[in-house]
Amino acid sequence: MDKSDRKIVSLLQEDGRLSNVDLADKIDLSPSPCLRRVKKLEEDGVITGYYAALDRQRVGLGMTVFVDVSLDNHRDEASVQFECAILAMDNVISCFVVSGASDYRLEVVVSDLLNYEAWLKTLQRLPIVKDIQSNFAIRAVKTSTSLPIKY
Repeated sequence: MDKSDRKIVSLLQEDGRLSNVDLADKIDLSPSPCLRRVKKLEEDGVITGYYAALDRQRVGLGMTVFVDVSLDNHRDEASVQFECAILAMDNVISCFVVSGASDYRLEVVVSDLLNYEAWLKTLQRLPIVKDIQSNFAIRAVKTSTSLPIKY
């Protein structure tokens, strides 16, 4: 990616609804070459999609829980089984393989404690899960969907 590409992705992270004409104007290109660059960034997998950022509280998912999960073994079959189960859980909005005391860290959104308990029971039923640690978010200090792309 050159400087213009980095500027394009930075601007689109700020406003994914920016029109091609406005985007081209902001990076000092004409619309056609700008559109070609955006299409190339999409084809190369740099831009993976566009979406609306939602307020969790206003859509009824105001509770965020970070859940550390340890599996009972580290064989590939266990990881595949766990990851397939997680991919099917809509309340899990992010899942990372991590180093340290646990194997995975999940970010889970629910409406309240009662719904978290119901979700947790689903996780506990997975036969490969050895240990679960829940950390409830008190408040968000910083959340971002943008990556720090410098141009």
